[in-house]
Amino acid sequence: MGMEGSAREMLSAGTGATHEAAFRDGPYEDARALLEAALQRAQADGDRATEAGALDQLGWLLHFRTLDGDLDGAEPEAERSLFERALAIRRELGDLAGTAASLFGIGLVHQVLRRDWDAAMPCFREALALADEHANALVRSECHRHVGFYFMVEDVRPEEALRHLRISLELREQWGDPRWVPSGTLALGHAELVAGMRAEGIEHIRQAVQQSREAGLSPRRIQSAEDWLRRAEAGETPGSR
Repeated sequence: MGMEGSAREMLSAGTGATHEAAFRDGPYEDARALLEAALQRAQADGDRATEAGALDQLGWLLHFRTLDGDLDGAEPEAERSLFERALAIRRELGDLAGTAASLFGIGLVHQVLRRDWDAAMPCFREALALADEHANALVRSECHRHVGFYFMVEDVRPEEALRHLRISLELREQWGDPRWVPSGTLALGHAELVAGMRAEGIEHIRQAVQQSREAGLSPRRIQSAEDWLRRAEAGETPGSR
């Protein structure tokens, strides 16, 4: 799709292009152009819900692009600003599913870019409570995923980590997009290694490698899963280095 169509159609196309760039090395600039066009059209039309969606996805685009590059080149303030602008609109509209998604995005900035779990967890907890009641399977999966990470690496409680990461993987499978499944399988494998379930962890990481190949993910993502399989087979546990 070019720059024709409604704001909602351009947002859908831009979201798809963002995911293709993140998972399969598509062009981020094409995705950005679609999302910025969606934002401008939504603002011109007074379509506040689509405006919030475009802001939220522009935040995700920045996040994915950072993960594909170097965290030293991250733009945490720019990313957080986009999620916060989306959050303000969604709260105003009473959009509880959207509120959950934007709160999660803000938590992601704190956790991944600022490495500040104390700031991230209130966002993740509020997002998870709303998401489990109102949001789609993908948003719910992401919330459970990062709460699971908290119990895996910060407040180490392996059983809680496993519980959340199992739910996260099940929700990714329900969502039905094979690009999202390998990361859920890999995360569960990591949690099993931390919990001392080495055979199960290695098997899930091996599955993640196969799923990454079958989904046609980028070489970087496949190599990352393969690297973790070698490390797990060599006896390494996440956080042990």
